[in-house]
Amino acid sequence: MATVKLLHIAHSRTGDKGDTLNFSLIPYNEKDYASIAEQVTSEKVKDHLQAIIKGEVIRYDLPNLHAFNFVCTNALLGGVTTSIAWDAHGKSISSALLEMEINI
Repeated sequence: MATVKLLHIAHSRTGDKGDTLNFSLIPYNEKDYASIAEQVTSEKVKDHLQAIIKGEVIRYDLPNLHAFNFVCTNALLGGVTTSIAWDAHGKSISSALLEMEINI
């Protein structure tokens, strides 16, 4: 078993709507889907991104696509029009997620 950062086995895209952040997590190889499903839980994502996400994290499993979708509330300091954050759109948050380490 080895510890790897998600960026070595998956990719991600991020979107936003108001103060809600939405991002995908898609393994490069289908064989890594089960390891990610087991270890990248809503709770672990919220803990990993605790400085960013203040609300709920919901994970949606997409087993036919071997992918995941996460919806995070209260995550963008109020949203693009009300935030003073540099990256109010949250586009770089997928990069922060990919720094998470899991065992494979």
